[in-house]
Amino acid sequence: MSTFDTIPQTKEESLVEVLLRLADDRLIHGHRLSEWAGHGPELEEDLALANVALDMIGHASSLYSYAAELEDKPDEDHYAYFRDDIDFKNIAMVELPRGDFAFTIARQFLFSSFSYFLYKELQDNVEDEQFNGMIQKHFKEIKYHLRHSREWVLRLGDGTDESHRRIQEAFDEIWMYTGEMFELDDADREAIKHNFYVNVTEFQDDWRNLVNSVLEEATLSVPDYEQYMFTGARRGRHTEHLGPLLAQMQFLRRSYPDAEWK
Repeated sequence: MSTFDTIPQTKEESLVEVLLRLADDRLIHGHRLSEWAGHGPELEEDLALANVALDMIGHASSLYSYAAELEDKPDEDHYAYFRDDIDFKNIAMVELPRGDFAFTIARQFLFSSFSYFLYKELQDNVEDEQFNGMIQKHFKEIKYHLRHSREWVLRLGDGTDESHRRIQEAFDEIWMYTGEMFELDDADREAIKHNFYVNVTEFQDDWRNLVNSVLEEATLSVPDYEQYMFTGARRGRHTEHLGPLLAQMQFLRRSYPDAEWK
């Protein structure tokens, strides 16, 4: 499958499209989290963010591996290291620069809460046995990611004036990228027909209720859901931030494609 509004033509292509969208979200998000290694606000949190990053990249790896098996590609590295930015299908929110700690927590909470409802629905509806097995395994870790980020939102929002200001600014800044999580395009609708994906709009109210309740408990204002929302990253129209991220991430593998650990 390629980019820019290409619709899967077969059942297998439809499954690959879903696998790549989920995997790209998690690889790019995991890479952004990994940038915190050695820079966390405290040792325990430094380790926690590194563990969440490893979970994300691990989820991406298993999803890529299944896609590689279906498309007869060498391995998961093909998708992570040998595609250009327009070929990546991740939402824009995960590719934004890491920002400060409050921005990282706000993004983690919004993405984890969406992933929680998405994977909950997927594990009840996906019929492909191998794909469903991955979903069930990853869901256990997603619940931890959500709990961890929720606790930090409460801690920062209801903390000092400085922490409150920063986490509020983070939610205000990132809000315009949340709409993309609930978009449905023709590729999604094709995947839903084959029971590879679910209608994400059906749990949007549940997601909003969860987000609203946590922000209000944290004494934070809920941004306007009706504001302008960024769109197009799923179809290759990314922000200017993805190219530099991929250049850093892919440099070694592309420079020495046949290199091996000795």
